[in-house]
Amino acid sequence: MKKEIVGILIFDNVEVLDFAGPFEVFSRTRTEPGLESRRSEESAPFHVVTVAKTLQTVVATGGLRVEPHHAFEDAPDFDILLIPGGFGTRPLLEDDETLTWIQRTASRAQLATSVCTGSLLYARAGLLAGRRATTHWGALDTLASLDASVTVEREKRVVDDGIISSAGVSAGIDMAFYVVEKKHGREVADETARYIEYPRYSAPGT
Repeated sequence: MKKEIVGILIFDNVEVLDFAGPFEVFSRTRTEPGLESRRSEESAPFHVVTVAKTLQTVVATGGLRVEPHHAFEDAPDFDILLIPGGFGTRPLLEDDETLTWIQRTASRAQLATSVCTGSLLYARAGLLAGRRATTHWGALDTLASLDASVTVEREKRVVDDGIISSAGVSAGIDMAFYVVEKKHGREVADETARYIEYPRYSAPGT
């Protein structure tokens, strides 16, 4: 099976569950059900990696230290791009190198996704123009201020309008399962949720 590469951007003060939750979902997905299938990568449809501006250690919220798999300069093309949130997104709104990388990488990916305030970076990069999107409840007004053409969905947990965005923190897990179902069907998504013992959010607001 040719695996799709999921690239997750990480940066200082990234929210841990924003990237770790989807990482768990995508990395534990198997097209063959059961415990034994998780002992190998044979039926894993995704290969999940992290990417940062450089290979320096990233310090996430709470002081968790993470070593990225790739830097911008050596990252492969991603089939799925995921931009998480956290307080670290705010300085990145003025970081031209990161915004340019997001524009370029999203244009090459099959799917571009975000968790929490990761959608602010897509908005600043001009990629949410004319689209519907959501973010953490505490940043809904900020998202609206970044691009007046964005329809901010204030009550939905997952929004799919070309770019797939989700509400805050734990909503990224629901977004990841939405992508798994979109790619590989409800049965695979539900079985993976059962494996990690996660009660799926039943009706993403697309």
